Amino acid sequence: MEKFSGDDGSPVSPVYAYVPQYDDSLERGTDKGLRLFVIFTDMAGTLAALQMAEGLAQRLESHIRLLMLYEVTYALPLTRPAVPVGFLERQVRDVAAMFQGEIAAEIYLCRDKILTLKSLLRPESLVLVGGKRRYWPNSSLRLARALQKSGYQVIFAEVR
Repeated sequence: MEKFSGDDGSPVSPVYAYVPQYDDSLERGTDKGLRLFVIFTDMAGTLAALQMAEGLAQRLESHIRLLMLYEVTYALPLTRPAVPVGFLERQVRDVAAMFQGEIAAEIYLCRDKILTLKSLLRPESLVLVGGKRRYWPNSSLRLARALQKSGYQVIFAEVR
């Protein structure tokens, strides 16, 4: 199996990070405390999740980590996604610029979001997913439910 950036759990692009190096202890560092993981869904959903995470981060004395997972189809090499990485970086930067607190953001190119998140996060991780709540499940709600079924602590931040 070919190994590409993103397959081994390393970020393709650390976009906007106050922690320049990716560390193995995603949940707790020696002095960094608990981390809240916000999954990039879309601009509105991600902003809603970041706002909720900011309130939690202050109470829990934790850090926020924004993860953008971009699924690349099997028809394309993992190193050549349909959307340029620069475009994905701009999206994450735009969201991070609207957020007032400290944030570490990374982009991962992957084949399956759930499998990639399982390789990145510990089983009891606190994950925030934002989106619109609909009568029928949309991609954000399906992602939140799949993570919850996998044993993660998931908070769904609803866009109003």
